[in-house]
Amino acid sequence: MNIIVCIKQVPDSSRVKVDPKTSTLIRSGVPSILNPYDHFALSQALKIKQKTGAAITVLSMGPNQAQSVIRLALALGADKGILLSDRAFAGSDTWATSYALATAIKKIGSYDLVMCGQMAIDGDTAQTGPGIAYHLGIPQITFCDNIDTAAGKIVVRKIIDGGHQIMEADLPALVTMTMPFDYVADYPSFLGAFHAQKKPSETWTAAYIGADPKNLGLEGSPTRVDRIFPPPARQKGQVFTGSNSELADKVLEVLAKEEII
Repeated sequence: MNIIVCIKQVPDSSRVKVDPKTSTLIRSGVPSILNPYDHFALSQALKIKQKTGAAITVLSMGPNQAQSVIRLALALGADKGILLSDRAFAGSDTWATSYALATAIKKIGSYDLVMCGQMAIDGDTAQTGPGIAYHLGIPQITFCDNIDTAAGKIVVRKIIDGGHQIMEADLPALVTMTMPFDYVADYPSFLGAFHAQKKPSETWTAAYIGADPKNLGLEGSPTRVDRIFPPPARQKGQVFTGSNSELADKVLEVLAKEEII
């Protein structure tokens, strides 16, 4: 079995701030990490590898510095890394990004399963994975927190409102993974990082994968980000003290003032 895991380097969301003048993210001085949802997807692919002997290729798109998440994935147990890096990709929205990644997957050629994180924490759109499936013309199952393989198909647990569904799909297929609340990310051992240095890692350009320039970058992106802004600050709450009856009267007073009752 050949598994392709799509990963992304993202800024640590706990450290990101918005420039109030330009309404853009301040990335300077903010550390970059492997997107947590992609990290979980990779961990699930590695479990399949341990069970079936599958080969795992990690695929990312970004500037050359994104090699760091490729190296991390290789150290964790992936077999090969591919980075799409080209000025032609700059400014791509989720549609153009999914087109580029799908075109690269077609270039790779042999694959049975494509795995993605549910979404990237720097965008939260959850659109790229489904977009890849669309461009490849393969079935997709989204928002899964568990996956297994059996007799040429996958069996997943898909999270839905109020519960979950157990679903199957014939291969090839694409799944997007969402993290359980108790998930703790694994990090490589020193030995894993050492062996990763000998694993193949390549950088591919838009021309190499045969991508149509009209479908890439700003020109190939049907959507634009108008502005980015933090949510408005919440007003400070009020604290009341007194007996139970006094507190009840205060609550009723506030509710009446706000015309809730």
